[in-house]
Amino acid sequence: MGLPLRQQDAKHDVLKAVFGFDSFRPGQEQAIDALLAGRHLLAVMPTGSGKSLCYQVPALVLGGLTIVVSPLVALMQDQVAALRLAGVAAETINSSRSREDNVAAWRRAVAGEVRLLYMAPERLMTERMLDALAKLDVRLVAIDEAHCISQWGPAFRPEYRALAKLAQRFPAVPMIALTATADEVTRADIALQLFDNRALVIVQGFDRPNIALAVESKSNTSRQLLDFIARHKDESGIVYCLSRNKTEETARLLVEHGIVALPYHAGLDKSVREANQNRFMTEPAVVMVATIAFGMGIDKSDVRFVFHTDLPGSLEAYYQEFGRAGRDGAPAEARMLFGLQDIRMRRVFIDREEAGEERKRREHARLNMLLAYCEASRCRRQLLLSYFGEASQPCGNCDLCREPRVRIDRTDDARKVLAAVRATGERFGAVRVIEALGETDRKHEDWRGLIRQMVGGGVLRHDAEGFGSLHITPEGHALLRGETRFECRPVAAKPRTKRETRSERFAGQPGDSRVLIASLKALRLQLARERRVPPYVIFSDRSLIDMAEHRPADERAFGEIHGVGAAKLKEFAAIFLRAIKEHETVSGDGET
Repeated sequence: MGLPLRQQDAKHDVLKAVFGFDSFRPGQEQAIDALLAGRHLLAVMPTGSGKSLCYQVPALVLGGLTIVVSPLVALMQDQVAALRLAGVAAETINSSRSREDNVAAWRRAVAGEVRLLYMAPERLMTERMLDALAKLDVRLVAIDEAHCISQWGPAFRPEYRALAKLAQRFPAVPMIALTATADEVTRADIALQLFDNRALVIVQGFDRPNIALAVESKSNTSRQLLDFIARHKDESGIVYCLSRNKTEETARLLVEHGIVALPYHAGLDKSVREANQNRFMTEPAVVMVATIAFGMGIDKSDVRFVFHTDLPGSLEAYYQEFGRAGRDGAPAEARMLFGLQDIRMRRVFIDREEAGEERKRREHARLNMLLAYCEASRCRRQLLLSYFGEASQPCGNCDLCREPRVRIDRTDDARKVLAAVRATGERFGAVRVIEALGETDRKHEDWRGLIRQMVGGGVLRHDAEGFGSLHITPEGHALLRGETRFECRPVAAKPRTKRETRSERFAGQPGDSRVLIASLKALRLQLARERRVPPYVIFSDRSLIDMAEHRPADERAFGEIHGVGAAKLKEFAAIFLRAIKEHETVSGDGET
């Protein structure tokens, strides 16, 4: 794109003098040239590729005022602080600042003393603010995290939708929308809503080849995490958890094992969050244990790993989250754990969202793609990049490339599972379905792994109400009718240790635990008789042994016991917790 020599020189001068860079990264110069030529632009560029420079450089070349729309106060403040350190006159008007500070920032903007003004969409898209800005010398509008504008995007924010009016209010002003995570449907929606399809679209490659990708089925989350971090001793990393409670518990676990770990979630006091974030950004070998509240705008180049203890929301979300590793280009690692409960919870989140049926359908489809990534038998990176519309060869840097896995035909077993689901009225979860199959504990793990892959493969799904019951999909009915076959990865068998069988495990318990297990068995028998069902329908022996070993003290902990689904948690938690507490009280009298 031909630019006047003056602008060509100016952009390089700004790049070097203001930001200290000798050359542009891939995609940056093309985006900058488009804006300097007055074009609208949608730029889809990977995390860590320097998207901000795509509008910051033109803002300084064009002069006047650039409006930057950003979704997070912390992100705005960090960018303003960075620009000010670079000598750029930048300001933000947001809800975290005092009225006096916001008024002072606005007055500087009116006086022409500000080059970049950061605002959230809610504040920008008021008639009063738009009318006031129309009187200023606005030369450029930048919309960060633009995937939020699309109702088909995984992070849709209704307040972003109003930004579609900006082109009408500032018809002569070039606009740039930036995002790191947008599939083809989302990109098309952004281009339509924001630019009426009158924008240049730049899609920079999504590949982050320096990040090794791996996925594991959940077995013992704590042990899996500790083993992983042991390989990253004295390195910085991020551990993502689904809930605030799990975030704090995981941080404590790591600290107990000598790891410098800090929690971060929206429920913590702001001062604690800021202090923890500052330590993570400034100190070496700090592990941040966080919900997804942490990460957007974090520019720490030496994050060596990102570990997900739970299934993320979508492939877009996962790409953005693990993309916070390895920004310096050096080797980094991304690992994810997932299990049936994760899938169920994600389905529940979607179905309980206040959104139209079409959006829910697309979100379920997104989740199915994430599950396909988890259950893949060939190169994960190929699948990930193809989701974003990018063809690639096997990467050699994911677990499936390093250790290729065969697929085996499990059609007969899958049909047995589907038959059991149908026979029990599609009213129960995996544990009850497996019990209906009448298999041993060791076989139990094989069936559970198969069911997980059947859910991932779309022949089974969890119910919408969140009680964990399994439902047969149309694809599952086709499999039952003999119209299709089911292939999956072999399910890794648990090593048979001295405590794996029920009888040996029970015999190996300390005396106090054997007494508790006997008490729990008596309680189970009583409950079974009252309900006129076999005792194993209440809980298996393995569940009772698990209770005796872990001694849960509340519903949350009881929910972690083997074989406790949502329905059993609701019905039996209080009863068994009381029995465990009574045993602890009695046995505690004789302890030293």
